[in-house]
Amino acid sequence: MQIRVQQDDFDFGDECRHFATGRQDTGAVVTFCGIVRAPDTGILHRMEIEHYPGMTERAIARIAQTAQDRWNLTEGLVIHRYGALRPGERIMMVATASRHRADAFAAADFLMDYLKSRAPFWKKEITDQGADWVAAKDADEAALSRW
Repeated sequence: MQIRVQQDDFDFGDECRHFATGRQDTGAVVTFCGIVRAPDTGILHRMEIEHYPGMTERAIARIAQTAQDRWNLTEGLVIHRYGALRPGERIMMVATASRHRADAFAAADFLMDYLKSRAPFWKKEITDQGADWVAAKDADEAALSRW
């Protein structure tokens, strides 16, 4: 499982092509790209994402290992950005590969739910109405109960 926590942007198409190329033990690849979106109210100028280097990668590695153990993945990829991101910019990517699509879809869904709710990132939205830390949402927490 590849894990990258980085400030720089990534090319989603290039990452997908590279991830899916040359696999003979894989029958399915599932990808997801998260994008910074505007809040329900106000105008988002940017989202500032903070993390603790080392701690964040270890936490994501534990989540990824759980996915690897639970579903028969042949490979996985998690990319998550930090720093100041503007609306429409890529914030993260998950890719899973497996012999069968059900495992690839379930593992990707699991990783996205856990990254959204448990990965140690702190997000602050800077809007025309001020700056606020992004709070955990009940719906995101409820999604974890599926697993």
